[in-house]
Amino acid sequence: MFLAICLSADVRASVGGDAPSWLQQAAAVSAGAYEKSVKAVVLLKDQSVSLDGSGKLFTTERYAVRVLTREGRKEAVAVEPYLSNFSEVTDLQAWLIAPGGTVTQYGKKDAIDRISDTDDIYNELRLKIIDASFGADVGYVFGYTVTTEDKPLFYQDKWLFQDELPTLDSRYTLSLPNGWKASSITFNHADIAPQVNGSSYTWELRTLPPIADEPMSPSFLNLVPRIAVNYSPADNSQSVNRAFADWVDVSRWVSSMHDPQVVIDDNLAAKTRDLTAGSKSELDMIRAIGKFVQNMQYIALDIGVGYGNGMKPRSSTEVFNRGYGDCKNKANLMRAMLRVMKIESFPVPIYSGDPNFVRKEWPSPEQFNHCIIAIKVSDATTAPTVINHAKLGRLLIFDATDQFTPVGDLPDYLQGSYGLVAAGDNGGLVEMPITPPDVNAWNRETEVSLDGTGSIKGTIRERTTGQESRVPRAMFRSMTAGDFNKTIEGWLSRGATAAKLVKLSPTDRQSDAAFDMDVEFTAPSYGQLMQGRLLVFKPVVASRSDSIYLTEKDRKHPVVLESNSFNEKVTITLPAGFVVDEMPDAVKLETPFGKYTTSYEAKDGKLLFNRSLVMNRGTVSVDRYNEIRSFFTKMRDAEQAPVVLVRK
Repeated sequence: MFLAICLSADVRASVGGDAPSWLQQAAAVSAGAYEKSVKAVVLLKDQSVSLDGSGKLFTTERYAVRVLTREGRKEAVAVEPYLSNFSEVTDLQAWLIAPGGTVTQYGKKDAIDRISDTDDIYNELRLKIIDASFGADVGYVFGYTVTTEDKPLFYQDKWLFQDELPTLDSRYTLSLPNGWKASSITFNHADIAPQVNGSSYTWELRTLPPIADEPMSPSFLNLVPRIAVNYSPADNSQSVNRAFADWVDVSRWVSSMHDPQVVIDDNLAAKTRDLTAGSKSELDMIRAIGKFVQNMQYIALDIGVGYGNGMKPRSSTEVFNRGYGDCKNKANLMRAMLRVMKIESFPVPIYSGDPNFVRKEWPSPEQFNHCIIAIKVSDATTAPTVINHAKLGRLLIFDATDQFTPVGDLPDYLQGSYGLVAAGDNGGLVEMPITPPDVNAWNRETEVSLDGTGSIKGTIRERTTGQESRVPRAMFRSMTAGDFNKTIEGWLSRGATAAKLVKLSPTDRQSDAAFDMDVEFTAPSYGQLMQGRLLVFKPVVASRSDSIYLTEKDRKHPVVLESNSFNEKVTITLPAGFVVDEMPDAVKLETPFGKYTTSYEAKDGKLLFNRSLVMNRGTVSVDRYNEIRSFFTKMRDAEQAPVVLVRK
């Protein structure tokens, strides 16, 4: 709700009068007791959608929330998105009820109207906002009603019964013309059957608990109860390209949007041949084209959204000549350049940000927010992101937008998700590849000299590959050299207090999906000198960059694991006059989630320490939480275990 902070302007609300009866009834309901972390409770979340005989869709939403904490004041905001050339907000009103009953009213004159993303210059999506957060406080009830009018692109809709807040009553009603029908699919909840009254359908849930924020949890969209709704005439007339029987239907529709936009002219062809002139293989050609398209400036082009769901790209020649585009435009340009080299490819609409969001039970373009590409390759081209398609053969999956993930790799937030390979009658929903742990790897060698006071100086040589190289590559490219150095020094200080960076040598090997980093550093008093004869230190000098431990006793949601591996070899030169008195036992953990090992050896005045971790991608159910918590706890204990030296 950052909008509440940056958009609250001169709100000319009027004090006095009455709130509407629906809001008074909602405000009178006892909200119950919640943990201190719950900042507000939604009293009513109600949406009524009506389709008239002319095809217009009228939507009225009523919403009421009670503020429980000072932080919860930010919930007293009404935000309604609309497409400037396609839909209209016909009414927007809000009310703020104080604990004593005083009512503050807000109308359309109090609303702010602005583009949804100020960084998008080509964007038809706008927002109407009434911000009452600065007038709200603990115990206040904020409510609003908004009415919109538009024409649906698809005879489909979706409804989330709550956000992260507890919700007492949530209701979605769809009213259709006579002779129409509706059906629904329920996600993240037992089936929610509608109450049917003629051609009106109502889905309702009550007393929904808050969605807890837990580390390594599934995304919010895979926790909140939601429904997908299909509606159409009972005789299926008027439903062409508006209701989809299956994913091949959706493939045909997307292909009709994309295929005519693959256009090749002399300039585009000449540039393609220039880019690939030094290529010695099919994969080299794809890499050269992919790098060019990824490095092209990204500008979102959310124009004509109402007439193509934002999926219709500009022609490839137009994108090439202008030198910028969004995901669908980049994918389309790459298709044209590949076609110059006699390589066929297909657009792949997908959902970015949650690999488990798209559900195969609901054939609908409404499930996608991103577009990547599937490239038909020969047997000579091998990569972890090649899949075998029953009709299209071998396909190399690639994101032409993500400039930090090269050809042959795929962003982890897309791996394992369902994407639509849009290939007309031959297309359909396909599961995206998952790269194995040894592809997403850290390999680290650490050499440290420890002196008799406990101070250390050392070097770290770190090699990351696959998706583990994406984070340092993104930081390296987006930060100044000074800021990057400070970030690395901060990482060192998490393991070795007051560590100082002496020298840093990063190498971005994107063509190999790798990032190397050589680090020289010092840290005073890393070891603790006790009684003048005992020196205690931890052999784990630098933490893993993604070290997360599951410490909560109880868990409400599953645990989501990524696929990666970590290996480190540590050599610590001991100070003269000291020998090892105590060192930890070796650890060997083997579970379905992953494997973790450590080993120690004192030899020739040095301590040799090795640790390795392999994590398997997957989701661990709540009933197995104690097992995975035990795994992480034992790993944490092993990485905090000290070595004790004694002066001879």
